[in-house]
Amino acid sequence: MTKKGYIITGIGIVIGLISGYTYYHFVGCASGTCAITSKPLNSSLYGGLLGGLLFNMFVKEKK
Repeated sequence: MTKKGYIITGIGIVIGLISGYTYYHFVGCASGTCAITSKPLNSSLYGGLLGGLLFNMFVKEKK
């Protein structure tokens, strides 16, 4: 992967982390039994993973 690819994926991870925490803060889990949204760390890490995977789709591979 090129340097540009790492930057794009990194931006996706950061946006995902912020989105995951925002989802925890505003929606969250009232009962505390939800595996992902019951804690801010879990929600942020899950968002970062999904953001990185999503933005990685836009990285073009060399031929």
